[in-house]
Amino acid sequence: MIPIKREAELAKMRVAGRVTAIICGKIARSIFPGVTTRDIDLYAEKLFQDHGVRSAFLGYRGYPGHICVSVNEEVVHGVPGDRRILLGDLVSLDVGVAVDGYHGDMATTVMVGVTDPARINLVSVTEKALKAGLAQARAGQRLSDISNAIERTAVAAGYSVVREFVGHGIGRAMHEDPQVPNFGPPGKGPRLKSGMTLAIEPMVNLGRAEVEVMGDGWTVVTRDRMPSAHVEHTVAITETGCEILTCEGE
Repeated sequence: MIPIKREAELAKMRVAGRVTAIICGKIARSIFPGVTTRDIDLYAEKLFQDHGVRSAFLGYRGYPGHICVSVNEEVVHGVPGDRRILLGDLVSLDVGVAVDGYHGDMATTVMVGVTDPARINLVSVTEKALKAGLAQARAGQRLSDISNAIERTAVAAGYSVVREFVGHGIGRAMHEDPQVPNFGPPGKGPRLKSGMTLAIEPMVNLGRAEVEVMGDGWTVVTRDRMPSAHVEHTVAITETGCEILTCEGE
């Protein structure tokens, strides 16, 4: 059964989502050529401390970073380290925050002085795919309507979607039921109901869809080593659409 959040729970998730968005935005605006992914993670640690919140990723199943920082061919779960950001890089940030027992989860792909039209379009299409998925995230729709909208948007632009890693329910736990794939036919799966909370996160590849996990056991890369982009919002299903919880505004 997919958890339905009561209004008091949604209020706590709004707080968690807003803090997540604020921290993610500050990190995104801090990235420039020459910094390492470890530098980015250390700044994230400071922001968590400044806001009095906890990283939802640090220690999760042994994950060693405060956030995930994935560069170019790295799709998701990039472990912060010595890799130095270069002009023209795509840097995907995945930020999870725990506040008062509830979670927010957000991802964005930062273009660091990118001029390559293919990379610019990849990020644009990934953002459009998320927007298309969000448009289907309303009470009465089927779960796979979200999945299908994401896939159709990406494939129509000539890109591929990652299948091994998907979105998810979210609330008291970072990962709750259901899984939210970024592919599949419409009209399948459970019917969405008001009060469900989901993390919807397209991962779109410039090349082929296949991925593999690196030797650190975490970092996921495209098998053909072509660039990938990743964006994500935590949302609450409503009768008329969805409320984006990972939003910096009031």
